[in-house]
Amino acid sequence: MTVMKKNQIKTVKGFNEILPPESFRWRRVEDQFRNLLEGYGFAELRLALLEPTELFTRSIGGETDIVEKEMYTFLDRSERSLTLRPEGTASVVRAFNQYSLGKISEINKLYYVGPMFRYERPQKGRYRQFYQLGAEVFGEASFYQDAETLVMLAQFFRILEIDGVVLEINSLGCEACRPSFREQLKSFLIEREASLCADCRRRLRENPLRALDCKNPTCREAVVAAPQINESLCADCQEHFSSLCGLLDDVGLDYQINSRLVRGLDYYTRTTFEFLAGELGVQNAVAAGGRYDRLVEELGGKATPAFGFAIGFERLMMLAGDKLPLSSPVIALIPLAEEALRLLFPLYVQLNRQAKVATLGFQHKSLKSQLKKADRDGVGYALIVGPDEMAKGAAICRNMQTKEQTEIGFDSLEEALKKLYHQ
Repeated sequence: MTVMKKNQIKTVKGFNEILPPESFRWRRVEDQFRNLLEGYGFAELRLALLEPTELFTRSIGGETDIVEKEMYTFLDRSERSLTLRPEGTASVVRAFNQYSLGKISEINKLYYVGPMFRYERPQKGRYRQFYQLGAEVFGEASFYQDAETLVMLAQFFRILEIDGVVLEINSLGCEACRPSFREQLKSFLIEREASLCADCRRRLRENPLRALDCKNPTCREAVVAAPQINESLCADCQEHFSSLCGLLDDVGLDYQINSRLVRGLDYYTRTTFEFLAGELGVQNAVAAGGRYDRLVEELGGKATPAFGFAIGFERLMMLAGDKLPLSSPVIALIPLAEEALRLLFPLYVQLNRQAKVATLGFQHKSLKSQLKKADRDGVGYALIVGPDEMAKGAAICRNMQTKEQTEIGFDSLEEALKKLYHQ
């Protein structure tokens, strides 16, 4: 247990930091994510943390929990309203427009990794500073793009050996068919207004779809018999969604259609989805996203179809963390005297110049303590040199798993160690 000293400064409540050895596992997941997406033709975009507040009020919607309750918003010294980004899609769209990426390439496939910020009650897997992996595709309206993204995400979970993740999908229609459904739903909810929570009653006339996404038990019960959007889809949206389902069937990707799935953001059109993991409890969405064909234009760009997703990093690590091996040095060089340290230092430098991962302790600690640290670090081998070994001209090489020990002459150390790296 860590004891805080008086007047010691701590992190702000709810702001999350990743310490070793967990940070090694996070990096492995990031590497897997980058490798997978770049194989599908995506390129990384590194986003600004601060954005004009208007970006989120216009894109996410003023009637959402994020804008109303959760954003870290403040005035800077020039009296500009700025916000720490609460999600990534709006920032990527802003960058897409700002740098005219649509003029550079007809199709743009971008991914990002980084922190987001929302003021909500800290709990397991949910922090005020949290991390997301995300990706967006601009310029492709085809249901093939929707399918490719869902297949790619399912592949990512398989790579991480995460089992039991369920894909739920729905269609929210488009500007041609959603207004009719919106009016049907509003009329239905007005008749049951007394059963809705205060937030849903307040939003009822401006954004009735929010009630379908509400987690309040009374609201969930009130919408059980509500109209379903898939009954109001226009012919184009029906064709898009049925074609997507057909592609998923063709490749054997299991899914469930959830007609209540609307997500918590206003910009989605047509396909929306969530990958759910039951072992996470109530907040069980580990990845989510969908199509947003109007957002680029609404934020000042040329009309451009788009599709994207975000993965909650903390929730992902709750599912995958223990299955991921730590990054471990192959060899720990253990000197037991000053002359041994002087002998091993050039070897240590040479090994790491060749990307042969090795560690070397500079303090003259006991053999027991250095072996204990090597074991804790998951090292494969320990090369021990003390006064006796200096006199013999040979080091002891210890297999940390089997405890077997062999002698290696100083004149053949580098060659012998190279063989260990290839075992």
